[in-house]
Amino acid sequence: MDTMGDGTRAVRAGLPDPEQYEPTLPGPVLAAHFHLSGAPTGPYTYGRDTNPTWTHLERAIGELEAPGNPVETVVFASGMAAISAVLLSRARTGDVVVLPDDGYQLLPLVREQLEAYGVEVRTAPTGGDAQLAALRGAALLWIETPSNPGLDVCDVRRLVEAAHAAGTLVAVDNTLATPLGQRPLELGADFSVASDTKGMTGHGDVLLGHVTCRDPGLAAGVRRWRKVVGAIPGPMEAWLAHRSLATLELRIDRQCANALELAHALAGRREVTGLRYPGLPGDPSYPVAVRQMRRFGSVVSFVLPDWERAERFLAELRLADDATSFGGVRSTAERRARWGGDAVPEGFIRFSVGAENAEDLVADVERALDAALSTD
Repeated sequence: MDTMGDGTRAVRAGLPDPEQYEPTLPGPVLAAHFHLSGAPTGPYTYGRDTNPTWTHLERAIGELEAPGNPVETVVFASGMAAISAVLLSRARTGDVVVLPDDGYQLLPLVREQLEAYGVEVRTAPTGGDAQLAALRGAALLWIETPSNPGLDVCDVRRLVEAAHAAGTLVAVDNTLATPLGQRPLELGADFSVASDTKGMTGHGDVLLGHVTCRDPGLAAGVRRWRKVVGAIPGPMEAWLAHRSLATLELRIDRQCANALELAHALAGRREVTGLRYPGLPGDPSYPVAVRQMRRFGSVVSFVLPDWERAERFLAELRLADDATSFGGVRSTAERRARWGGDAVPEGFIRFSVGAENAEDLVADVERALDAALSTD
């Protein structure tokens, strides 16, 4: 599988060996318990521990994360469950953990929990590899690249090399890129983590997350955490996620191409400031992004003059829903500051580009901008 293209791999990933008269992708196994006599030595014993539907999905994600290499993947009920599993299962009282200060909005809550357990938490921005300065004595470095929502990119290889030299484990939140855009394990990271609610499943109908590791011992710790806290995905959600992976390359390629088209269009608007897209030549992140990313994601961010005009812009859009989250086949956009917690201007827009026709989407955005920014 390691020599196959991304599309072939995505379509075939995690499928069981062919069996006469059985479906290519077996349906979800809805079971709390399994037939079990004698010693519990089989693969499936109790529904909180293992499930055949999880097994197929975990194999599929592993094949996308590190083609041709042995890895272990653990799936979770949500992206936050996956994030928490790594951070809270690894950190001990007295440890130092380094987080980005411009990452996902719920990381400050995770920081509060870590500190309540007696863990020292240091933060630094993603851009400029600023987390390097905070590594001394750290047990774990958490990287989010591209960052959400600011879309800064850091040099994963450089950070991993410095961290490992200091005895620090490295986890990369790869949600925005997906394994088709970036493979953190191939860049040296110990954990590749993602909210599969976003681009991996891509239809806005599943909450899911995963952690993938090369080291079986690290994976075992994450899996134990899942068992202890019960943060397990439902079989139906796991099956829907696996089904959705078959179109991953088709979706991601279309969305990334559309995102670049939209970024080029927005670059020509004088009213738009702070435009960010890692795949746009001239973006501050572009030189690093092209060295470690294979695709640049579906999210474009920019700033409109104030919250009122940003809200008017969102209300005028016809082909993008005003909704949170990103990575779906239907475009969404939101004024990110409405949530609080992100250090962004009131007019900051996070635009998740979908799989619509690029010309239609760009025309809709241009029209909505004209209407929202009109002085009439």
